[in-house]
Amino acid sequence: MAEQPPRLGISDQGGVSVVELAENKILDEKTISGISQQLYALVADKDAPRIVLDFVHVGHMSSSALGMLITLHKRVREKDGRMRLCNIRPSIYEVFVITRLNEVFKICADQASAVREAASA
Repeated sequence: MAEQPPRLGISDQGGVSVVELAENKILDEKTISGISQQLYALVADKDAPRIVLDFVHVGHMSSSALGMLITLHKRVREKDGRMRLCNIRPSIYEVFVITRLNEVFKICADQASAVREAASA
C-alpha cells in the first residue's frame, strides 16, 4: 500500500489559497517533505501567489519544518506573492519569537484576517 501524503486542506477564498495543515505533529522528514512538495507546487502554479497557512491543528513543529516555511516564504516573495500564517498556538509562536521568525513572517490571529491581508494589494 502506497504511503499517503500529509493531509492539507486547500481551498480558494477570493484568489487566496488557504492551506489548513491537518497534521498535529510536523516533526519527521517524511511529513515535512510531503507538505513542502504540495506547498511548493501550489506556489509554482501561480503568478504572484497569495497563500494563507492555517496552523489550527498543529501542536508540534520541528526546526526542519521552520526551514521549510522559510524556503516557501522565499519562493512566494520571488514571485511577488504574499504569505500569511494564522492560528498559531502560543507554544509554537514562542519558537517563532525565540528564532525571530515572527519578524520575517506576517502572523495573523485568525484565518479571516490572514485572508484579508494576503488579498489586499
